[in-house]
Amino acid sequence: MKTIGLIGGMSWESTASYYRLINQAVKARLGGLHSASLLLHSVDFAGIEQLQRAGDWDTAGAQLAQAARGLQAAGAGALLICANTMHKVAPAIESAVQIPLLHVVDATAAAVRRAGVRRVGLLGTRFTMEQPFYVERLRQQGLDVLLPDADGRAMVHRVIYEELCQGLVLAGSRDDYRRVMAALVAQGAEGIILGCTELALLLDAGDAAVPLFDTTELHAQAAVDWALADA
Repeated sequence: MKTIGLIGGMSWESTASYYRLINQAVKARLGGLHSASLLLHSVDFAGIEQLQRAGDWDTAGAQLAQAARGLQAAGAGALLICANTMHKVAPAIESAVQIPLLHVVDATAAAVRRAGVRRVGLLGTRFTMEQPFYVERLRQQGLDVLLPDADGRAMVHRVIYEELCQGLVLAGSRDDYRRVMAALVAQGAEGIILGCTELALLLDAGDAAVPLFDTTELHAQAAVDWALADA
C-alpha cells in the first residue's frame, strides 16, 4: 500500500470526512484490521480564508506548496488537496513537488461520465462556481456545466462559509439548496456536482431529483484506487 499525503484543514470538518472515507474504503477492499497509510498537513483555515477573500492566491499557493513539500519529504507518494476551491492553486503545488497531485475535478468528471451524465449543475463556493479553474476543467472533459443564478450562488457560498465550515447543518439551508438544485434540473441538469467538500454534510441523494456527485467521496475513492493499485 502506498502512502497518501493529505493537505487538509479547509475546513477540518470535511478533512475528517476524507480520513473516514479513505480508511473505510481501504478496510472494505483489504478487510481485517487494514487501514490507510496517510500523512496529514492540516492548515489553519482562518488564514487561508483571508487570502481567498483578498484574492491573494499566490500567497495561498505558496503556503500549500510548502505543506506539499513537507508531505513529500515525510514519505507521501501522492497528494490530495482536501478542498475543491483550493485546487485553484494546484499548479503551484504541482510545480513544488515531484509526486502526483490527484485532482478532484478529474476524479469527479470520470464518475459523471461513467454514470452516462453529460450536463451537470455545479454547487460550490463562489470561487469554484465563477472562476475558470474548475468549470473549464470539467468542460475540457466533455461536460456541459450549469450554474445557479447570482442569488443562488450567493446563498450557496454563504452557507458554506458561515454554516458548514463551522459545523452548522441547518434544515432551512437544506431547503434553500433543494430549491437551487430543482432550478438547475429545470434547466436540464442530469446530475448535480457537490463541488465543495462540506456539502455532503448537508445534502444526500434524497435532496434532488437527479444523481448527486459528492466530490469528497469520489476524490477519496480515487486516492484509495491509487494507493492500492499495486497491492
